Amino acid sequence: MLSGTQESISLKGRNYRQTKGQAYTRGQYIHGSPSLKISRFTMGDTKTKYAQRVSLLSRNTIQIRHNALEAARVAANKVLSNNLGETGYLLSLCVYPHIILRENRMIATAGADRLQEGMRRSFGKPSSRAARVKHDQPILSIYVNEGAVEHAKNALRISAGKLPTTCRIVVETLP
Repeated sequence: MLSGTQESISLKGRNYRQTKGQAYTRGQYIHGSPSLKISRFTMGDTKTKYAQRVSLLSRNTIQIRHNALEAARVAANKVLSNNLGETGYLLSLCVYPHIILRENRMIATAGADRLQEGMRRSFGKPSSRAARVKHDQPILSIYVNEGAVEHAKNALRISAGKLPTTCRIVVETLP
């Protein structure tokens, strides 16, 4: 029996990790489409040419919700700005959350059996957004010069902890 303050199991993020079914993306046809929580996709100095690119790659095919992407971006940006300043790097979020997630909310309080309809009309209301990420697709990329590669790897290591999948870090030298 759930108390009045607990949510039902359908509100948890783990139910949306698998990429199953057709993508639900046409936002212009969806009334009450949820707004995007990601404030910026590119941070840092965009005009400088950098020598190294450090990328965070997904090891699984998965859906990542927009609030997890924003948490990873904020964590990486904080580490980079503290260590390299505002102009020593370029941080880029490589995925965009197009997928609109729906949920059939079930009331989990006492007396809920008289208020909900179960699976009748169970299409669900738009609740969140997610990005579909394939195996070995970059999620975050950081462009730095050669002396700052360790700071970039540390920033991506911290931001990988905010994502619901295992990731790997790849360092590339740019031409």
